[in-house]
Amino acid sequence: MKWQGKRQSSNVEDRRGQNGPRQGVGGFNPMLLGSLFKILFSKVGLFIVGGFLVVSLIMGKNPLTLITQLLSGGTVQSESTEAYQPTAKEEELAQFSATILANTEDVWNKLLNNYREPTLVLFTGSVASACGAASSATGPFYCPGDEKLYLDLSFFDDMERRMNAPGDFAQAYVIAHEVGHHIQKITGISDKMQRLRGQLSEVEYNKYSVRVELQADFLAGVWAYHSQEMTRIMESGDLEEALNAANAIGDDRLQKQSSGRVVPDSFTHGTSAQRMRWFKKGFDTGDLSQGDTFSATSL
Repeated sequence: MKWQGKRQSSNVEDRRGQNGPRQGVGGFNPMLLGSLFKILFSKVGLFIVGGFLVVSLIMGKNPLTLITQLLSGGTVQSESTEAYQPTAKEEELAQFSATILANTEDVWNKLLNNYREPTLVLFTGSVASACGAASSATGPFYCPGDEKLYLDLSFFDDMERRMNAPGDFAQAYVIAHEVGHHIQKITGISDKMQRLRGQLSEVEYNKYSVRVELQADFLAGVWAYHSQEMTRIMESGDLEEALNAANAIGDDRLQKQSSGRVVPDSFTHGTSAQRMRWFKKGFDTGDLSQGDTFSATSL
């Protein structure tokens, strides 16, 4: 891809080095509260409170903050004041991601009236979103609740090493796919899916989920078509990189690799063949009207 030197989006929120909330931390425990108050107002409690005061002076924190953390089930941890230092490779990936996001902005502002540009959140390890907390193991995701894309850049390394899906255009496809989910939020599809969640069985809902994901693949293909028309950003072999990535993250392939068996009723994203087919359809046509996966009789 010819991405160097092109505009980078300003809609990037860099949370790298900031740990999101940990599971089980911060939950209010009334039984623990009652027990601690009994202790705090005893002779032993005076010693404990004195200990908190000493710790607070050493750490430079409000003693009430430390006590509140303990009452809420949290842990007392020191706060790092050092700025996060990414590697040169990671920083290049951050710049690349901001450039691809800017490219999607240019394309979708042209194709859609009153397009709302999403925010890309870069994180490491874990992150909090309007859709809840998530770890890097979740992979890149879009949250319709805050209209943000979440990405741990280490995922690109996983694509290359574990999934055998290397290449900068493969990485661009991942970002464009998540932007595709943002298009679905803008057009009301995400809200319809949310309403369906409580009305269908898990198996039936999964079938709709597959159609949602395949449409996001199609929209990524539409982006690639118009991006190439507008900027000639693609080079020889880029299309193959994207198709290889779509193939690598098909439900059937991932299930086969992890458990040795394939369970179609549990598919949520589509097979490798389906994901490649819909991305390629978007890329070949560039026509938004061709992407109605919900009415398609064959995926």
